[in-house]
Amino acid sequence: MKTATNSKLEQILAAGHLAVTSECGPPRGSDGEVITKKANMIKDHVDAINITDNQTSVTRLCSLAACIRLKQMGLEPVLQMVTRDKNRIALQSDILGAASFDIRNILCLTGDHQSFGDCPQGQNVFDLDSIQLIQTVRLMRDESKFLGGDDIEQPPRMFVGAAANPFADPFEIRVPRLAKKIAAGVEFIQTQCIYNLEKFETYMKMARDRGLLEKVFILAGVTPLKSAGMARYMKNRVPGMDVPDEVVKRMSDTPKKDQSKEGVKICVESMQRLKEIEGVRGFHVMAIEWEEMVPEIVEAVGLYPRPQVS
Repeated sequence: MKTATNSKLEQILAAGHLAVTSECGPPRGSDGEVITKKANMIKDHVDAINITDNQTSVTRLCSLAACIRLKQMGLEPVLQMVTRDKNRIALQSDILGAASFDIRNILCLTGDHQSFGDCPQGQNVFDLDSIQLIQTVRLMRDESKFLGGDDIEQPPRMFVGAAANPFADPFEIRVPRLAKKIAAGVEFIQTQCIYNLEKFETYMKMARDRGLLEKVFILAGVTPLKSAGMARYMKNRVPGMDVPDEVVKRMSDTPKKDQSKEGVKICVESMQRLKEIEGVRGFHVMAIEWEEMVPEIVEAVGLYPRPQVS
């Protein structure tokens, strides 16, 4: 299949392989070695590594700088970019800056409201939303144009992604919202963490019935649970998260010393089932501050070694 960019992630997906991505959260300081250490834990077991952009509205080392560090390590970064903090001038500028370092993947996000983070009094921007950012990157890449209409001398060649939450209320608009992102030009999707497999299967069926699965690569998001407490927190405190009671009970019924192993086991079982769903083209493994578990999970699911593409 012909690809639009030189993205390794795009090439792997286009070749029909199940892709594996993971992510690294930047530190709350200027020590870039934190990113290097995390990336070294997972680099041989994933095709690309997301760098989050001030996730949950908490100030951290910037995503673009961390992505450049990954490039210098010879790795494939996915630049996460939220529209909360920058206007269209800054966003376009950062896209060009990323492209100048051959960063070939971008994940377009709106971002959590600043009231959730460490600077609730901060002024948000939201000049664009995630769908408009998708359109912006595609305009810059495919038509060599800035939003203002001027020509770009050397356009950014980036594989364009976005996030999707199949579980947020109201459920009925989840697939129509996916359709909007596809219409805007998104090429790959990384989903919210999946614990409610039945609901995700329904979501994928609805997407399939609308003919969407042929138009986008969907990477199923998974996060291993470290403890019963984490399961309860995810269920009760994280907006848009759907953790069924049986998952919480299974973790709670496990002796505390074995709960992390049980969480990994649940994650692996989920991925085995998700592999069988039509339209799942890979996985996004979000092992939050638990990157060392990613290799074990990827191997247990039979996704190692990773395919090589030219």
